[in-house]
Amino acid sequence: MALRLGDIAPDFTAETTEGTIEFHKWLGNSWGVLFSHPADFTPVCTTELGTVAKLQNEFKKRNVKTIALSVDPLDSHMEWIKDINETQHTTVNFPIIADPIFEVSKLYDMIHPNASDRFTVRSVFVIGPDKKIKLILTYPASTGRNFDELLRVIDSLQLTASHSVATPANWRDGDDVVISPAIKDEDIAAKFPKGHTKIKPYLRLTPQPNK
Repeated sequence: MALRLGDIAPDFTAETTEGTIEFHKWLGNSWGVLFSHPADFTPVCTTELGTVAKLQNEFKKRNVKTIALSVDPLDSHMEWIKDINETQHTTVNFPIIADPIFEVSKLYDMIHPNASDRFTVRSVFVIGPDKKIKLILTYPASTGRNFDELLRVIDSLQLTASHSVATPANWRDGDDVVISPAIKDEDIAAKFPKGHTKIKPYLRLTPQPNK
């Protein structure tokens, strides 16, 4: 059965480029991003892993741990990392799961037979500190991911988890946000002291509350 938003992210033990991990224990109280790659030594994946390495400070600012997966074995991963570091001018500083018998790939439904029965699609799972899945994205093997967008979504997820707001289209950290329809008009002033703009009864904007 495919995973859905709000499901508990399946736990697993796996060999990675940074040693054996127990996934839930490794996550601890952090948010997590688990993302898969069709295979080692592929051009798009090489750029993606280099990008995530360069963005580690941004992920750490958000209390997010990143972990990648490829269905190739560990020795292949270690050789591939050398290429990534060389070509992307960075240092891979997060674990890559070795999944040669598809154990984790199948747990997370990363093998889509109509696309390929040998390689994973480009799956992305954002997982909260409660170990529940907050976001699922699936890209075809030919399309590299937009990690700036992933950071934007994480900003939204973390904001909306602790405030009664939602984020509108193309929202960026610092922009106005939408007040939840569950908040009554008469309660807005106390809950959102920065003020608000009522565009329609169901569309009320307020400055981002945690800024």
